[in-house]
Amino acid sequence: MALLARPLAPRPSATPSSTTRSTPVNARGRTREARGGILARRLGSGATRDGERMPPLVGARGRVRARLGVNETFVDLGVVADGVEEEREANVRATAGEGEMLSFVVFGASGDLAKKKIYPALFALYYEGRLPKNFMIYGYARSKMTTEAFKDKIAESLTCRLDWSKQGGSDCAQKSEEFFDRCVYVAGQYDVAADFKALDAQMCEDEKHVSAVKRVFYLSIPPSIFVPVAQNAARECQCKKGDTRVIVEKPFGRDLTSSRELTAALASELSEEQTYRIDHYLGKELIENLTVMRFSNIMFQPLWNRNYIRNVQINFSEDFGTEGRGGYFDHYGIIRDIMQNHLLQILALFAMEEPASLNAEDIRDEKVKVIRCMRPIEMDNVALGQYKGRLTDGRKYPAYLDDETVPKGSLCPTFAAMALFIDNARWDGVPFLLKAGKALHKRQAEIRVQFRHAPGNLYGERQGRVEHVTNELVIRIQPDEAIYLRINNKVPGLGQRLDQTVLDLQYKSAYGQVQLPDAYERLILDVINGDKRLFIRNDELEAAWKLFTPLLDKIEQQKIAPELYPYGSRGPIGAHYLASRFNVRWGDTD
Repeated sequence: MALLARPLAPRPSATPSSTTRSTPVNARGRTREARGGILARRLGSGATRDGERMPPLVGARGRVRARLGVNETFVDLGVVADGVEEEREANVRATAGEGEMLSFVVFGASGDLAKKKIYPALFALYYEGRLPKNFMIYGYARSKMTTEAFKDKIAESLTCRLDWSKQGGSDCAQKSEEFFDRCVYVAGQYDVAADFKALDAQMCEDEKHVSAVKRVFYLSIPPSIFVPVAQNAARECQCKKGDTRVIVEKPFGRDLTSSRELTAALASELSEEQTYRIDHYLGKELIENLTVMRFSNIMFQPLWNRNYIRNVQINFSEDFGTEGRGGYFDHYGIIRDIMQNHLLQILALFAMEEPASLNAEDIRDEKVKVIRCMRPIEMDNVALGQYKGRLTDGRKYPAYLDDETVPKGSLCPTFAAMALFIDNARWDGVPFLLKAGKALHKRQAEIRVQFRHAPGNLYGERQGRVEHVTNELVIRIQPDEAIYLRINNKVPGLGQRLDQTVLDLQYKSAYGQVQLPDAYERLILDVINGDKRLFIRNDELEAAWKLFTPLLDKIEQQKIAPELYPYGSRGPIGAHYLASRFNVRWGDTD
């Protein structure tokens, strides 16, 4: 379900026109007439999305850069224009003494992840009053740009939720202005300690009016520079008035050896308590609801074992290819990109024993136990694929190898399916089938639990096609979050013919059009609050790489060629043969 639905209007040009210069400008630097005109036009418009009529757009970043003038300078190493400095100083003073302060630093602030996910999540948290009253957000990157130019860039991705307007939140434009007044851009190098010292000096200046501070550093950067950034941040920017927390984005290494090296390098500067390894899939609504469903509904507890569950499928599919990111993707492949983290984490939450409490350590203890119980993955239980080009209705869909950033003749899999087994008393013999791929027929992620047939098969003669599909519990993670249960039911009318009926809990129908929080919102808020339940611990990461590294080594050393499948298809035929080995039919191929 989409998080954000109403895009903020684009900001005006940095250079005021002749008419703008002759018109009175309000305190924000926006002409009153211009802002009113844009709002009036926006309120009369109606956008469409996915075929549905959406609410009108609202106002947005409306400031002409009057306080900085036309000739702006680069904000470099913490030096900002006087007008921005004075406004930030006033903001901090205004809320001084109202509790601790949050200083949030986004390393890699000029990148796509920061623009599309991190800043929108921070804005949503601010709008909903989830951030402390005292906060500043520092964007740090190597790109040379002004703070105002940076704000223009990220403003393109900030939008307002549908449910905000329904709850009386008509002040989106004002909120966006307030949010951006707390944002600063700092240009600096990632391997220069002096640049980090300058960043620290700027934060200390902003924090001088409060007695307690929480600093959060988000490493939205390539893995190759994790270590120098973490080391410089830890050495030069550690919080002197409170806690320092560091968010590390995947991939956490490429195999067991590189993961250990990264873990050791981070551990030399940061404690495990300070380190938050983020997997955004764990922040999705239905994943967090998985443990709630398991442990708060007694009807599921006696069924959640090998006696009643025939197989479990965890499926992830995207309906697009690498599309220009092939060079990066080719270094990792679908197993490292999706299976070793997202799908394995879902499997662990699904299969773990009930934890002693909801404490983060208790939950992660149980996840580690499950991963350590997994049987080594056999190559015979794996199917690999790579998408090829396809011409449909006059439109050409490119092959993976058509991506100019992909090495010629690459054997990198864009699809993988595999069977995993957990050798413990609860799950002995139950196949856990994982499947992930790009350029498939639809975008979807779900968990499918297929139950065993009812013993005795009293209605076997009347079941028809039902004998091929058992009772099935489906947890759809995306899109259109839902939980539904397939049960056998009598077809209305004379006779005793059976068919399948779906008991459906769609979030839209149960909870209306409330927009679910984005995963990054939930996870960033958890970091701020110090809740590590949904973050990956070092021993958990170690166990995951121990499971997958032997398989990955074998695939690469033996140069195993993936089976080709057409762009937009259901994947390679080998995946269906794999499922049939365990007398299983993929449930997502309906």
